[in-house]
Amino acid sequence: MVVEPLDRANAGPAIDAVFAGLSPHSRYLRFHSPVPRLPPPVRARLADIDGRRHAAVVARACGVPVGIARVIGSGDPGAGAELAVSVIDAWQRRGVGTRLLTALTSLAERLGYPELRGAVLPENVAMQGLAKKVAPWLRAHYDGEVVQLTVPLGERAWTLTHEDLVADLLGH
Repeated sequence: MVVEPLDRANAGPAIDAVFAGLSPHSRYLRFHSPVPRLPPPVRARLADIDGRRHAAVVARACGVPVGIARVIGSGDPGAGAELAVSVIDAWQRRGVGTRLLTALTSLAERLGYPELRGAVLPENVAMQGLAKKVAPWLRAHYDGEVVQLTVPLGERAWTLTHEDLVADLLGH
């Protein structure tokens, strides 16, 4: 298996292959709702990779896409960015997510993002565990119906804040 940057020219087929390999349950966990088909506007947005504001990495096994991780920033260089990870069902729990998220974290740091954020459904314990494995310093808190994960990057990853101390004291 190889993990490599994904660009706009190759994004469409990779997105289609990974989406096709997701079960209805995996699609629900990734998109937070039942998604039987990827609507064309959503597919177009996912494929609009510019390598800066929207960057992605793809995992390929024997040349076939088995997972994608992406980072999408707001355009403000000082702001953090959203992250998303998808691994086809046949390749879950085989280290693909770990390699994707590790590569994505490094890429986001090189791009200058101070942190990564992701909203995860509470029942998606696999993604929460993956995030904690790759970035044990992450902060997680419930926000309505989702768990918000925040992964500080660069020097912020090693800076202790009041928020961190309070969360530690409360056992979060």
